[in-house]
Amino acid sequence: MHYSLVDIKAIGYELPSHVLTSEDIEERLAPLYKKLHIRPGQLEALTGVKERRQWGKGMPLSEGAIAAGRKALDLAAMGPEDMDMLIYGAVCRENLEPATACTVAHGLGLPDHAHIFDLSNACLGMMNGLILIADAIESGRIRSGMVVACESSRQIMDITMDTMLADPTMASFTKGLATLTGGSGAAAIVLGRKDEGNRGHSLLGGILKNRSACHDLCVWGPDTGIPASAPMKMRTDAAAVLRHGVELGRETFHAFLKEMDMTGKDLDRIICHQVGAAHRETVLSAIGIPMEKDYATFPFLGNMGTVSLPITAAAASEQGFLQPGHKVGFFGIGSGLNCLLLGLDW
Repeated sequence: MHYSLVDIKAIGYELPSHVLTSEDIEERLAPLYKKLHIRPGQLEALTGVKERRQWGKGMPLSEGAIAAGRKALDLAAMGPEDMDMLIYGAVCRENLEPATACTVAHGLGLPDHAHIFDLSNACLGMMNGLILIADAIESGRIRSGMVVACESSRQIMDITMDTMLADPTMASFTKGLATLTGGSGAAAIVLGRKDEGNRGHSLLGGILKNRSACHDLCVWGPDTGIPASAPMKMRTDAAAVLRHGVELGRETFHAFLKEMDMTGKDLDRIICHQVGAAHRETVLSAIGIPMEKDYATFPFLGNMGTVSLPITAAAASEQGFLQPGHKVGFFGIGSGLNCLLLGLDW
């Protein structure tokens, strides 16, 4: 993938006000900890996540997505009438039909000619949506568009903790540990032509690879499939996801450098999907990227699924970690397994 006409004009985001700490979770899991002789503090020690955010009970996902979309449009100095495409790329959606994108488009006031649809690919949904919009801009089919998402970890975390307490075994704790890192948030990315509007961040290109044989390592959904007739569940083989994810990440990274005619030293900064401390350290070591080139938000925001990477990029830019002229890598990975790496001239 190579692009010559596409800018990321702006990234907007919205965070819930309620903070849930790892201490709060451990207090709720006290009976499990007591039975298994687990010392308090292990959740943060094992994952590196100190706290995460949660939306209020019953808040529509579209509400968070609309708020993030409005912020992105304001930052881009563009209006909803400028959007020719809107993709809602979250794991969490309001209905099987209609597309949550329809509700978001209505809330933002998009024009009636805009392409609006949902796209789902685990934690890569927003990255995949970004590519589809960039392709449409590069081809001349549209002039600008937005990919947006809102993720909520509240329901699945409550279900997982209830399951752990009902089945207080080490196997139950291990399978549910990754779920307890989940955070909530909303993000929106506005893309447009380089020769129109404000100067943005130039999208250079990227590459993707998959390991679909690993599709069963992390599963979230109703335990009878869709349409649902039973409660949601989530299980993750964290060790296998890390092992196979690192292998896929290393292979994709080397292919990315070849595709972009770069070396690892050419990258000034990278923004990765936020999983946890062990994943960060192992992946960076495997691809030979120094820790100081990476920006992390998982210690205080957790793993927010599709919105983790764009929110981290926006926060890094706000803090001056990303500077104009930096060569920046967006490194996304999602259950399945899928890996998508993008290069930008910030």
